[in-house]
This record gives sequence, structure tokens and C-alpha cells, in this order.
Amino acid sequence: MTNLLLHFSKSEIDDLLVLDRGEGPYVFDTDGRRYIDALSSLFCAQIGYSYGEEMAAAATRQLKTLAFNTNWGTAHPAALELAERLAAEAPGDLDRVFFHLANGQPQRTKAIARDVAYHGVTLGALAFTGVERFKSPFGRSAIDVTHVSNTNAFRAPDGGDPEAFCRRLLDEVEAAIVAAGPDEVALIIAEPVQNSGGCLVPPPGYWRGLRELADRYGALLMADEVITGCGRLGEWFGIAREGVVPDIVSLAKGLTSAYLPMGAVLAREHVAAPLGERVFRHGITFGGHPVCAAVALANMDIFARESVLENVRSLQPHLEARLAELRALPIVGDTRGAGFFWALELVKDDDNTRFDQSERDDLLRGFLPARLREAGLIARADDRGDSVLQIAPPLTSDADLLDEIVDRLGDVLTDAGTHMRLSATAGVA
Repeated sequence: MTNLLLHFSKSEIDDLLVLDRGEGPYVFDTDGRRYIDALSSLFCAQIGYSYGEEMAAAATRQLKTLAFNTNWGTAHPAALELAERLAAEAPGDLDRVFFHLANGQPQRTKAIARDVAYHGVTLGALAFTGVERFKSPFGRSAIDVTHVSNTNAFRAPDGGDPEAFCRRLLDEVEAAIVAAGPDEVALIIAEPVQNSGGCLVPPPGYWRGLRELADRYGALLMADEVITGCGRLGEWFGIAREGVVPDIVSLAKGLTSAYLPMGAVLAREHVAAPLGERVFRHGITFGGHPVCAAVALANMDIFARESVLENVRSLQPHLEARLAELRALPIVGDTRGAGFFWALELVKDDDNTRFDQSERDDLLRGFLPARLREAGLIARADDRGDSVLQIAPPLTSDADLLDEIVDRLGDVLTDAGTHMRLSATAGVA
């Protein structure tokens, strides 16, 4: 028994994996065994584990200068500089930064979000989250949210026709706005690539369509970039790939490459301007913490010096091609994603039949965690939507490391197919 309550886990885990150090893209357990961290811990250790001394130096300088200050009516140089640099990287006029009813339309209290999407489990974020089993224990949602279809083309009857698929999805969003009351919808929220459900990539034109609908009906458009931002898709802001400027963007995870916790929200001027006319009744004691801001600035320096974004862009085609090879395995129905953010959907046969609940429990919570550990690989088996195995390698990974990750995945999934008694001919083109 441990006194530590684990997150999103059973309170007691047999043979708990305890990690006590990291180096480059690797982590080591207390027995000295090495694992490739092919998930960047939880989509956040963007640059791996070898920059501790540099990050510690940045933190130490700040600790010696000003260990703490709130952003409640005051500021400090690190937060001011970080806000300026993030605004400079953001698309369009997203230039107001807040570290984690003012427009005369108090009736706008509703939102549109997507099925299976995960936006967090604080009560406000939980309302946007589209995973019912996460929500039901907390009763009625704090915000009135309509959930619409996500962008899983693999499971969509029209997914093979991107234009028709996109048109149907946008028609559904518009119908949801109209049904909720066009003058009552305040927000449309989505991730550039949806994590929950397995790296769901939007069809071409989808985000342009969301932007047009938001403008037509007077709603704000928000990109949740907690995972997709900070280089995961090869850009500081993943939404930049879509050629669209949202009204609000949320960042976290990779902002400091997880060397310290920090999040941020960026907003366009028309969103932020009314807040300057009155008291902004929101704040977090540790929001904009000077030490965290100093580490985030050091992270941005490392990104520039090590050409991190360029590395992701240049190696995405290689990783995509290598993962596509795994579709020859009986258990792999689809591979999808972008940048260094990918999922493999796991299926029972050539008809892409879903695993039932008992099979999911066996595969995702029994066989795969143990087999991945045996293979020395950190990856994520998940079924908030369909059964998937996800990877999100450190953004500093080279082609050799990506190859090793895919090779180990192949071995694990070959054994998974055998374990699930799948036909050896399934999945063969």
C-alpha cells in the first residue's frame, strides 16, 4: 500500500512502476531498467530529460532575484517577457496572455464541444469534456454544452470523402448552434487534433468552417492547445497549420516541457478589451509564477537553439510512413495523427470490429501495459473512445529513435494480436 493516490488509476496497482531519473528520451525505474519515453510522459516532456542543469540555472537565477509574486494587480519581468514572446509566436492578433459577460451579451451562456473530447476535470472544463463516464459522478454540468460529432474519419460512413465528411460535420455544428439558440451560444471549443479517441485529425476546411460559423452567429472560437501546442504538431500553436485565428487559445503541458507546471490562455484584443474596463474577477495565486515563467523562457530558448520545431516538421513524414507499416498487423485498423502525435486504432478483424468491454479490459488494462513495460517502451493504451495505442515522442527524437519506437510497437502489437487470438491474415493488404 502507498499513501499516494494516483491520478486516473486504481488506488492499488500491483508492481507499480516507479521512475526515478531521466536522460535524453529515456526514463529509468528504481531497479535501473531503461525505457523509451514514447509518450513524452503525458504529451508534455517536449525536449526530454537532459536539460535539467540549464533549467535549474534559469530557475535558480529567478529564485535569487524574486522567488514569488502574484499577477494580482502587479507583475514581474519574467511573466511580462513570456507573455510578449508567446504573443509574438501566436497566429494573427492573439496577443493578450493570461497565465493561468464583459461584452454586453449576458444571455450567451452555452457552448458547443465535441463527443469524446477531453478538456479537463475541473467543473467548468468538465462541462466541455465529452466523455460521459468522467462527467456523470459530478451531476449536472456547470455550463450548458451541446456535444457534436468529432472528426474520426475512420469510423465515419463518409470518412473516405473528406469534403462530404467536413460538410456534414459543419452542418451538425450549425444545427447545434441553432437548436441551442444562436444568440445564447458563447463558445465553440475544439482541439486542432483531438487527443481523446486517438489523435483525431480534422478534414481540410473544418477549422475554416468553424471560424465562419463562429463569426456568423457571434460566438467565440477556442482552440484547446494544451496538448497540440508548444511544438507537438511542429508549430508553437498547432492551429497555425489550419490557417485560422481563434479568439482564445489555451496552452499548458509543453510550455515548460514539464520541467515545471505552467499554463497560459491567449485571447484576441476584442475578447480582452472589455476586461480592461472593469475588475477581472478571476485569478490563480500561483498563476504566472516567476520561477515557472523563467523556465518557460528557457524552454523557448532551447526550442530555438535546437531547431525543435524544424525537427518535428522534417521527421513527421518518416514517422507517419513507419507507423503506416503497422497496418499490416491483424490488430491495427488505422494509424492517424500529425507532427509527433499519433494513435493506432486496435481492431478485431478486417471489418474493423470493435473489441467488447471485457476484451478491452484484457487488452488495454491487462496485456498491453505489461507487454509495453517488458519492451522498455512508455506508450498509452486508451479507450475513452475506441481502443487505441498512442505515442507522442519527445520533439528532439531523431529518425533512429523513431524507428526503434515503431519496431518495438510492432513487436508488442504482434504479440497483442496473438494474445487476442486474431487471424494472421487480418490486416494484410
